[in-house]
Amino acid sequence: MAYGNTKLSNLVNPKVMADLVQKKLTNNLVFGVVADIDTTLVGTPGDTLLFPSYSYIGAASQVGEGSTISVVTLTASTVSATVVKWATGCEITDEAALSGYGEPLNEATNQIALSLRDAVDNAMLATLNSDIASTMTYETASTATDPKATDINLALELYGEDIADGVKVAFVSPAVYTQLRTTTGWLPASEIAAAMVIRGAVGEAYGCQIVVTNKLTTPKNIYIVKPGALRLILKKDVEIEADRDILKKETVITGAIHGVTYLYDASKAIKIKKKS
Repeated sequence: MAYGNTKLSNLVNPKVMADLVQKKLTNNLVFGVVADIDTTLVGTPGDTLLFPSYSYIGAASQVGEGSTISVVTLTASTVSATVVKWATGCEITDEAALSGYGEPLNEATNQIALSLRDAVDNAMLATLNSDIASTMTYETASTATDPKATDINLALELYGEDIADGVKVAFVSPAVYTQLRTTTGWLPASEIAAAMVIRGAVGEAYGCQIVVTNKLTTPKNIYIVKPGALRLILKKDVEIEADRDILKKETVITGAIHGVTYLYDASKAIKIKKKS
């Protein structure tokens, strides 16, 4: 009696894997809590995007009875950004897939999702690091100590009259987190649980919910960001493809996503850096 052989290609469903990776990617972005994710341009042509940036028209002036209202020109500049492709892949041998040990197909899906997530998060951090204006950068008073909760308090002055408006998230490294917990102004998560609105927050300092991340390439920096400061534009949903290497009897699975990240509202992002 003949039995059909189960092949790895029969087990791989790129569409199902793509949906899983897309969900894992968008749900687990570290900086996703302060970014608007826009998919309206998916499927449209062009790799260079232009975004409008309007200038404030200024405060209204007092106008007397019968007087003419002064009209000002609404001006706008544009910010351009080029779409990039983030991609990765892995190989699975037939023996590994068919043995079922460790569920390699599920692991491949998870690894591709994590890899793409890290790439997008790194891009958003790079955007924050490079595009925050000098007027929104606060330097600590001393080179001797790491940033403290009181530095967060002082840096918040850069928001001006908007200092109390909306949710604020402070992204810190584990080293800075350790320092924050020993300083005045720190509130642990257990004391603010009812007011916590940001996923992954571990505490609060002067109204900023603290999120710890290993992503900070300059560990002593702190980024205070309000939701909506960043924008992630996706030009194409996650694409998963699989192909066979018939000489090695392996299946190659790759994942890719096309998009761009940029600082949408520069007035919502502050960088704290240690005095050099």
